[in-house]
Amino acid sequence: MPLPKMPTKPAALLSPKEYPKADNIKPAKALKAAPAEKNKPAVAVTQNRKKVSVSESGGASKVSNIVSQVTSPAVSPAVAKKATPAPRITPDHLVAAKAKAAQNPNKSGTSRAADKAGVTKLFVLDTNVLMHDPTSLFRFEEHDVYLPMITLEELDDHKKGMSEVARNARQVSRSLDALVGDIDHHEIEKGIALSKLGNKDAGGHLYFQTKLQIGALPPGLPQGKADNQILGVVRALEQEFPGRPIVLVSKDINMRIKARAMGLPAEDYFNDHVLEDSDLLYSGIVQLPDDFWNKHGKGIETWQENKNGLSSTFYRITGPVIPSLLVNQFVYLEPKNGEASFYGQVRQINGKTAVLQTLRDYGHIKHSVWGITSRNREQNFALNLLMDPECDFVTLLGQAGTGKTLLALAAGLAQVLETKTYNEIIVTRVTVPVGEDIGFLPGTEEEKMSPWMGAFDDNLEVLNKSDNDAGDWGRAATQDLIRSKIKIKSLNFMRGRTFVNKFLIIDEAQNLTPKQVKTLVTRAGPGTKIICLGNIAQIDTPYLTEGSSGLTYVVDRFKGWAHSGHVTLARGERSRLADHASEIL
Repeated sequence: MPLPKMPTKPAALLSPKEYPKADNIKPAKALKAAPAEKNKPAVAVTQNRKKVSVSESGGASKVSNIVSQVTSPAVSPAVAKKATPAPRITPDHLVAAKAKAAQNPNKSGTSRAADKAGVTKLFVLDTNVLMHDPTSLFRFEEHDVYLPMITLEELDDHKKGMSEVARNARQVSRSLDALVGDIDHHEIEKGIALSKLGNKDAGGHLYFQTKLQIGALPPGLPQGKADNQILGVVRALEQEFPGRPIVLVSKDINMRIKARAMGLPAEDYFNDHVLEDSDLLYSGIVQLPDDFWNKHGKGIETWQENKNGLSSTFYRITGPVIPSLLVNQFVYLEPKNGEASFYGQVRQINGKTAVLQTLRDYGHIKHSVWGITSRNREQNFALNLLMDPECDFVTLLGQAGTGKTLLALAAGLAQVLETKTYNEIIVTRVTVPVGEDIGFLPGTEEEKMSPWMGAFDDNLEVLNKSDNDAGDWGRAATQDLIRSKIKIKSLNFMRGRTFVNKFLIIDEAQNLTPKQVKTLVTRAGPGTKIICLGNIAQIDTPYLTEGSSGLTYVVDRFKGWAHSGHVTLARGERSRLADHASEIL
């Protein structure tokens, strides 16, 4: 479902034209991944390389610790055999591929030309791809994968330690060991079927560099650097098999730039992206067409129910727009002819029939949540999700100043201290600094986390000032009570825990990897509600993008579930100074 563009002027309310119309909704399609590995996350990776010395003598090169005996440049016979019947890529294919470059910018020209010609490709993997996604070996569908020997050397260098990179390196090594464990040396040269371990979508073969391959590199390029050795392997493969598309896959931007400068096809590894384009991210809101009631008013049923002490009106509607909607999605209709506006939430969908529920107006002072009222349409939608006891998982997306943290904290305090729905509020976030790290912090776990929770302290001050009749002593007592019900926890100690009847707020969730988000969400026990807040335009974690962020991951995977909801907040409500600064700076 298309996501409305973030406005450049946060103070201006989105016009109806900027929201997706219900009559032309197309659900976002995630990139295809192997079913057995689809939940595997992307992990940040470092780029430390091990230098391998190279000495030249008589036109031949000897790489220390990799190949003990140098022979003529060659590739395994199976690679040559698979390359022989493959049709050659003609200049016409390259021209056609360049014409499609704007439509699919992630792929190199050679890769697009191979797709058009129906040719299987040979992907040469850089080490950082394997350490970024340990299941990447099995995510290239019918294409073949080639591992240079220096890649295995670098995996060995990074396997020690407790970091995510080290764990991924060890997992890749175990997968490779399982693939080659019962295969003879001569059979390794013929290629190993990647579907051997049960990954049915991996239809290609895995090839190792069994002999030294010398490719002509530009003069002055250091021969001993690992990146350059991989580039030399790609050049040698191209020279040996000119009819076979050879593509280098690397997460290192500079590596891809060098490859393209040398005329070698290179592309990013993007199979870990949840969406091809972040603009396709589910927004949770859809504007109904102006003729909605004319097309869907026939045979409409309406009734009222009392749930959780609140009276709501329900409509059972049948029509052509219904199949494009999702459960718990918010719909609205604001007629321009002076008629009353309609704001509702999809509760059930069965074919072309849906049940819509009217919303509670949290913009009215009598429905305020801990003294806070909604200031725009999206905030009202968000409060309906936050205050719904049937909704266990809520994601709020929006730029700075849209009120994500304030709404979540106010809803948490109201349900912990007033309705007693939850026992306490637990707050956590990723400790990724915006600038230079200030070093280790003293004190206990909560004292170490307190500098990272400045946003919550600011919002608590706003919430404490909402009671004007309590006086200074009353506000101080209230503040102490609130502090006793809010616990600040670090992500580092979440594994193995189970939260029962807690209101868990995950702030800055855009800096989490999909694996970290999975670790947090699976901590939920009976009666626990989890709220993820974030802005995918402000990602500070290395190697995470808008398409591969953990927040994008959960928004896309949870959409349509009966006990989850998502709202994209689009209007800033911080101050006139902040709004003006967003306009002119």
